[in-house]
Amino acid sequence: MKLNEACKDILMQLDTVIKDINEDDFVKPIPSLNKSTIGQHIRHTLEFFMCLMNNISTGEINYDKRDHDKVIETDRFIASAMVKQLIVFLNEVKEDVSLNLDASYSLQDDDSTVIKTNLFRELAYNIEHAIHHMAIIKIGIKEIAPYVKLPSHFGIAVSTIKYQQRLPITK
Repeated sequence: MKLNEACKDILMQLDTVIKDINEDDFVKPIPSLNKSTIGQHIRHTLEFFMCLMNNISTGEINYDKRDHDKVIETDRFIASAMVKQLIVFLNEVKEDVSLNLDASYSLQDDDSTVIKTNLFRELAYNIEHAIHHMAIIKIGIKEIAPYVKLPSHFGIAVSTIKYQQRLPITK
């Protein structure tokens, strides 16, 4: 399934950053990113995938209730292990599953909205969410860790890449 492959590709790109960045830069607050860290953005991205993986059996997904695990954002080896675990999960996904997404969009109360969804739709959402955070990670890498070599398409949506490829080459 191409959806699985797209997810795995994104996770492998993140794992490259995890492995190539030094420990100090992984946890260094970045001024242009409101003092967030590369590790925080990677943890955030991985936890969305993990939330989906860990809750498929219940049929209820709630991304607001993810762990916010400080260890993932501060320990590159744990973050890399999470990537490997997610890839194993994605290799096992063969068919779609109906799910309910439970989400709260109000600051005034904890009322939630339940939205009918499915595994494939949530994997697609996780791809888009990851690309968004990868674009932010790219900004941080350029600021504090320019020695990390990112693929040219890191943090860019496939549709944007395809659009750019159709543009005439200018001199």
